[in-house]
Amino acid sequence: MSVTLWTWIFVGLSFSLYLFIAWRSRVKDTKGFYVAGRGVPAHANGMATAADWMSAASFISMAGLISTMGYSGGVYLMGWTGGYVLLALLLAPYLRKSGRYTVPDFVGDRYESNVVRVIAVICAIFVSFTYVAGQMRGVGVVFARFLERDVTEGVIIGMLIVFVYATLGGMKGITWTQVAQYWVLITAFLVPAIAISIKLTGTPIPQIGLGSTLKESVAGEKGVYLLDKLNQIQTDLGFSSYTDTFVGGWDKANVFFVALALMVGTAGLPHVIVRFYTVRNIKAARWSAFWALLFISLLYLTAPAMAGFARYYMIDSLNGKTESEIPQWFESWQETGLVMWFDDGDGVVRYSAGADNEIFNIKSASPAEVREIIASHATWKATNGAEGIDGRLLMREKGIAGPDRDIIVLATPEMAGLADWIIAFVAAGGLAAALSTASGLLLVISSSVAHDLYAKIVNPDADEKKKLLVGRATIGVSVVIAGIFGIYPPGFVGQVVAFAFGLAAASFFPVLVLGIFSKRVGTVPAAAGMVVGIAFTGFYIIASVYGGMKPWTFGIFDHGIKPQGIGSIGMLLNFAVTLGLSRIFPPPGEAALELIDSIREPEGVGPAIDIEEAMDH
Repeated sequence: MSVTLWTWIFVGLSFSLYLFIAWRSRVKDTKGFYVAGRGVPAHANGMATAADWMSAASFISMAGLISTMGYSGGVYLMGWTGGYVLLALLLAPYLRKSGRYTVPDFVGDRYESNVVRVIAVICAIFVSFTYVAGQMRGVGVVFARFLERDVTEGVIIGMLIVFVYATLGGMKGITWTQVAQYWVLITAFLVPAIAISIKLTGTPIPQIGLGSTLKESVAGEKGVYLLDKLNQIQTDLGFSSYTDTFVGGWDKANVFFVALALMVGTAGLPHVIVRFYTVRNIKAARWSAFWALLFISLLYLTAPAMAGFARYYMIDSLNGKTESEIPQWFESWQETGLVMWFDDGDGVVRYSAGADNEIFNIKSASPAEVREIIASHATWKATNGAEGIDGRLLMREKGIAGPDRDIIVLATPEMAGLADWIIAFVAAGGLAAALSTASGLLLVISSSVAHDLYAKIVNPDADEKKKLLVGRATIGVSVVIAGIFGIYPPGFVGQVVAFAFGLAAASFFPVLVLGIFSKRVGTVPAAAGMVVGIAFTGFYIIASVYGGMKPWTFGIFDHGIKPQGIGSIGMLLNFAVTLGLSRIFPPPGEAALELIDSIREPEGVGPAIDIEEAMDH
């Protein structure tokens, strides 16, 4: 059977399973819709959290980032994993004990203000839509290549699936669907990694395979280590060594700030935090974090190996090949418009650093732009440069020539010549990763509007039926907006998701930490800190990525701070503004102080002690 047929089989079976689970998990009350009735076992919640967390960015983009960035790409592993330690220690147990349904719900009650609640809702929606854009982009990539459908059709199908199981079962349906999606995505990631490791090194454990010697039949000689071979290939082609540290703009400062932004962004992401509201008690919340880290580690510890394998195969299978020798995997992916080769007349493929690079990945281009590029290059080639435009120059001029890491994991099984069913299974795993996170994000948007705005402010007397109706209608509108982002993506998956983490770090992390551990921070400081943090971070990302602004060095850094790491600066500004104003404005009222004591007081020990007050005395 062909890859396309295998893909339809795997996608059809997995989608049918998701819809069946959603039907069996349908709910009729807001408690089931928003927090799954608070009855999810810790280990199941760990799986669901892992699926919610390991989005298209983790499954599709992360190994691609490490593959193209080398050592520096590890910043995503460190940031996205380390954040769970902060979440488990600083936030999850306390927020679960608060008994609230959402992050804006806790923020609004803790700071005793509907204004602060609305600001938190706006931040949650902003962060979630930024994040969901990356997921829908991942859905489009998978459909475009493996199901041979237009990206638009693929996104629409994904939208419909998410809409059905998100609206039927709410958080309950999403939770149990994500448990199934976890096993689909983790199996789809591990099977090709193990198979490729055996094929290259003879070792069935990918992590060991990355540091092992290549088979003599692969390297042409004995005792050649895979990483040494990669370093040699990279330097021969003009790239930096694969294992070099802090290359180019990825200096120590940027690695630190990006890692920090991803860590605190993880701890502040609403769709991750809300998962800890679904368990039975505080103990289960802590165990959920443990199980989630365990399940996540299966993919995250394998990603560097997959990245190294992909880099080796991509360069080895392309560089120096004649037009007739171009591998089938490249021909297949070139049809999607996500990667292109422009012949300068000699019929030889060159994968090298510098202006003579003839292989281009495409960041974002419409079908019309791709057709224009191909037609212009054909004219240039036919006239030997006398007339027309070289397609490579046109791509640079349009700003769409650059690394699109989203194809790396999906294309690697094809590069390695694995069985068609494995290639198809990877596609199903990519869809599971994208859809599981998209559903969680859409529920955050729905709960923010229906629970925190409608039920708390607009119509506090609304009955359960009306609340559910508003929640489901909000998901419908959100799905349409998310689909538009998928069809017209603002960037590649990993980049867009990193922006969302920066926005979460700059807006939610300080207000949540201070809301739990400080009795001095009141309404005005919290509101001002959130506004300053997210406004600064949002401005910097939009201006530098889409407005042409040069990244700022702040007068002390050799390279400008990358937009993926600016959330760290936004978080520090948030803390500075909030703590500075808390010395001027009054502390919170009695109700807020009682809430703080109730979530921080261990059972049978007595009243909680405020850290700041203890230090003052």
